[in-house]
Amino acid sequence: MRTLKFLLQKEFRQIFRDPSILRLIFMMPVIQLLILPWAADYEIKNVRLTVVDQDRSEYSRQLVNKITASGYFQLTGYSGSYKQSLNEINADEADLVLQIPPSFEKDLVKENEVKLFMALNAINGVKANLGGAYLRTIISDYNSSVRAEWLQLPRFNPEPTIEIASSNWFNPLMNYKYFMVPGILVILLTMIGANLAAINIVREKEIGTIEQINVTPVKKYHFILGKLIPFWIIGMVVLTIGLLISGLAYGIHPVGSYLTIYAFAALYLLAVLGLGLLISSFATTQQQAMLISFFVMMIFILMGGLYTSIDSMPEWAQWITRFNPVAYFIEVMRMVVLKGSGFADIRNHLLIMAAFAVSLNGLAVWSYRKRV
Repeated sequence: MRTLKFLLQKEFRQIFRDPSILRLIFMMPVIQLLILPWAADYEIKNVRLTVVDQDRSEYSRQLVNKITASGYFQLTGYSGSYKQSLNEINADEADLVLQIPPSFEKDLVKENEVKLFMALNAINGVKANLGGAYLRTIISDYNSSVRAEWLQLPRFNPEPTIEIASSNWFNPLMNYKYFMVPGILVILLTMIGANLAAINIVREKEIGTIEQINVTPVKKYHFILGKLIPFWIIGMVVLTIGLLISGLAYGIHPVGSYLTIYAFAALYLLAVLGLGLLISSFATTQQQAMLISFFVMMIFILMGGLYTSIDSMPEWAQWITRFNPVAYFIEVMRMVVLKGSGFADIRNHLLIMAAFAVSLNGLAVWSYRKRV
């Protein structure tokens, strides 16, 4: 225990002597957590729309007014030339083109059917798909309102109708920040834990102190624990700061218990730090350690379910996510914060994360070689 105590004192002194590391540890999560949730918005607004109105009728004007009044679209062009609208797409001045045919009102009144044409600028696929979906919904609502005007109902309506009442559970207002902020906090915690742990042992190699440690009777697991515990404590402090910012800046307070979050985070940090120390054992320079850590973190983040649903991924990708600790923590954070889940609900997640922590730290101890 005395050996471990001296190693911990050494690590904490080494950390707090470097102001740049302290700024990286504490300032970066604060700034990113205050900025990223405002940028990572799933709701698409200000879709630039060009309307080619070849009918110029009352009904076509009503449709355009309904579209622009929705708040999702910004009318950038209104003309009767389809060729001119395509030029606007080529110049990246429009995202969508809606073409209204010359006989729009006539076909709508007499034939009860009319076809509209929609062209999407698919360079930004997400914006094009969501903008197109918004536009189809608005046109469908307009169609329903027009039919309601024409329909002369008898005493009893012979046409069956279906009314849908919906309720959003756990996030009634569909506020994307409630969905994104817990996941972003997990990513920041992962980046700090993995990156700092990955360069830790390598830094000892570069400055030459690793040789001095290797000739001492310090055991391998004492050495790994001495590297792991300080960053584990710092990670828990960063988590606390992140939860405070979530509550003060975004009004996000977990429905479940903070104890559940901290208990899972404790296991998660052990797993992530073990991965960082494993990378550090094999790398010979800090640059190598950072590049390997960056590569692994990119896979973890993109396949962690933060920006895209895991269920929508191909089956082979879903199998990979089962070995991704980030995916489990993001799911647990959302379950506890939004749903109020407890230990019984995340029991399987806890067991899997414990297996990650034991295996990764075991590999880190095994891979570290004391060489004179």
